[in-house]
Parts: sequence; structure tokens; C-alpha cells
Amino acid sequence: MDFQAYQHQSRATARYPNAGSNPIYPTLGLCGESGEVADKVKKVIRDQGGEFSAEVIEGLKLELGDVLWYVSQLASELGLDLDHVAQANLDKLASRAARNVLSGSGDLR
Repeated sequence: MDFQAYQHQSRATARYPNAGSNPIYPTLGLCGESGEVADKVKKVIRDQGGEFSAEVIEGLKLELGDVLWYVSQLASELGLDLDHVAQANLDKLASRAARNVLSGSGDLR
């Protein structure tokens, strides 16, 4: 599946207030789902000595899917094509790699 197909298909399941003109809702959902991913990883460190079981990985796959859904909805709300968002990210990273500035901080490095 490609990002464009995912974005189109996932949009059909967008059921939230003012979908189509509400970037706040998917932004908040993205924060919540990202927190769930972080919490699962934290518990692996705390309770499993950093070992990711197949069960945990399956749970993370589901949570990452939720993160992807909210990223897709936010992109749609902002009029962005998820394919273009992904390509822009790869282009940015390639530029940083070519300039040897992958590490460090700042969006415009």
C-alpha cells in the first residue's frame, strides 16, 4: 500500500467534529497515540529488561497504525498529500546526510 491510497482510504473513517476543517482534533489524537507508543516502550524497559516480545511488537504495530491514521488525517486537514510529506522528509534527510548534519538539532540545519 502506498501513502496516497492509505490517506484516501483512511479518510473515509474520519468521524470527528468538523472533519474537513478541524486540524486540532487529529493533532490531539496524534499526541495521545504517540504517548501510547511511548508508554508501551517504557514498560518494555521497566518490566521486560528492554526485550520486545512478539506480543508487545504486535501491540506496537497497532498503536503505530493509530499514529499513522492521525498523521494522515492531520495532513488531509491541512491540504497536504501524505506522499508529498513523506518525500519531503526523505529529501530533507538526504540533504542533511550529504552535508553531514544528520545529528544535531534544529529543523533548518
